[in-house]
Amino acid sequence: MGATTDTTGGDATDMDDTRFWGPATGVGSLPGGDAREAAKTATGSFEDFPFLPELPARGPGADMIGRTIGMLVDLYAHVEPSGWRISDRPGRDTKRARSWLGEDLDALEEFTQGYEGPLKVQAVGPWTLAAALELRGGEAALGDAGACRDLVGSLAEGLHGHLAELRKRVPGARLVLQLDEPSLTAVLRGHVRTASGYRTYRAVDRQVVESALRDVVAVHDGPVVVHSCAPDVPFALLRRSGVAGVSFDFGLLTERDEEPIGEAVEAGTKLFAGVVPSTDTALSDPGGSVMGVRTLWRRLGLNPGTLAESVVVTPTCGLAGASPAYTRAALAHCARAARSLADNPE
Repeated sequence: MGATTDTTGGDATDMDDTRFWGPATGVGSLPGGDAREAAKTATGSFEDFPFLPELPARGPGADMIGRTIGMLVDLYAHVEPSGWRISDRPGRDTKRARSWLGEDLDALEEFTQGYEGPLKVQAVGPWTLAAALELRGGEAALGDAGACRDLVGSLAEGLHGHLAELRKRVPGARLVLQLDEPSLTAVLRGHVRTASGYRTYRAVDRQVVESALRDVVAVHDGPVVVHSCAPDVPFALLRRSGVAGVSFDFGLLTERDEEPIGEAVEAGTKLFAGVVPSTDTALSDPGGSVMGVRTLWRRLGLNPGTLAESVVVTPTCGLAGASPAYTRAALAHCARAARSLADNPE
């Protein structure tokens, strides 16, 4: 792919270009089921870094797993009571997932006429997908190394087509691909439970995890961000995988995260800091929402002047569980908090 953080953890180069980023954006999911209303909210809230919304309330196929399964090439799945399971051919559930994605793309295209700038799109990453997608016997693909390899190849090919479609629909956009990997840490630690629930799958070797991520990242010639709203995000591994940014819930950080974050920032990795709650609550003043980011910068001894260029402000996670009114307020709050960070870095 184009130069981002290289696979040995070296400095980012052309992805530092601010043309690829805006100061704030959403994570992905929004409440409700109206694609046009969602696109209007996502593009209106972030005029300089909109995103393609996901609407899981519509049902199976609109959830993040089903949506990504609809993008796969030569791999199909259907819904069982336990979740998504591999099929021999595309059935009703896969077709519905593709139809909803098409509806969302139509709505996004309508509200991005003439748009030129960064645009973020999301898909589930290979390891969270492997942990969620069941093979025919009911166990997760995660437990079968061959199935994991097939899944990585199918996902890479599917994302290539998805990104090509987006370039046709929004030709002025500079696409940022976000891979959602909330199960990544559990995969690395062997914490993903089997179908019975009585045991867990063996931890996947870090080099295997890194290699698969690198293969998917390489599909896109622009920046790739990995998002996880789980604790203990593996910042160093993600940098080695070639990602240009890491998206995370800022409130889940601990002291042991500080050194890898500092190394990531110094290497040019963009931090998508989730500081605005993703469920209905009273919002603080925008400056207060990013106070923790400023404090972290001071502890790490980083130049406050680099804050605005290093950090993108987001909600802590998707907003599917929030009310529509709170969703609009939270996204507007992200934009105001980012302005506060830029205007008052110290």
